[in-house]
Amino acid sequence: MSDRAADIAALASVIERRRADVEVRLARLDGDDALLRRDRADGTADDEHDPEGSTLSGEWAQIDALRRAAVAERDRLDAARERLAAHTYGACVSCGRPIPIERLQARPEADRCVSCASAAGA
Repeated sequence: MSDRAADIAALASVIERRRADVEVRLARLDGDDALLRRDRADGTADDEHDPEGSTLSGEWAQIDALRRAAVAERDRLDAARERLAAHTYGACVSCGRPIPIERLQARPEADRCVSCASAAGA
């Protein structure tokens, strides 16, 4: 096995671990969201007049933003998994050149080389 192939095999494990972490994070956020929905439905929570705490609306917006970011991360990791299965992982989707291993180690979900990512504004 070449060094690059070994590095990509190691990155496959990193992608799987990161995806599992995202799923745990999403489950926790879903639980937090359910608690907030319960509090909102309760009607006894004074959402806007508690000087000591944040509003339910603010917490809900924060959970929603964190959830959307986690879903986007999961989607990028799933796309990387698909490239691994198709044996195209590590090749830039724009120019076809190999993505440097250092970039993949920093961003395992990367699908473009630095030049193409810069040109795409990513």
